[in-house]
Amino acid sequence: QAINKSLSALGDVIASLATKTAHIPYRNSKLTQALQDSLGGSSKVLMFVNISPTTESAPESLCSLNFASRVRGVELGQAKVNVAGADSPKTPAKSGTPKSATKPMKIV
Repeated sequence: QAINKSLSALGDVIASLATKTAHIPYRNSKLTQALQDSLGGSSKVLMFVNISPTTESAPESLCSLNFASRVRGVELGQAKVNVAGADSPKTPAKSGTPKSATKPMKIV
């Protein structure tokens, strides 16, 4: 039951990101708190969905595919390039715009 609550909270976070609401409910579960840095900002996210070909698993597989479809529709905006990390020394930015900064960022 706890996993269902966590996945429901993750769905709420994804819905908030998709609609670009002012408040993103990251604090509703430990899962979304742990994933907060990975879901927002300049992060890229990859989601795998595990489904089963058996008839008795069809409802659960359909639910998983519907969830993945909702996630796929979330677009977070422009990707940002980190020139210098917190642990590395400051380096001057290179001239020109990197290719990764010109494409919109999307959760796939």
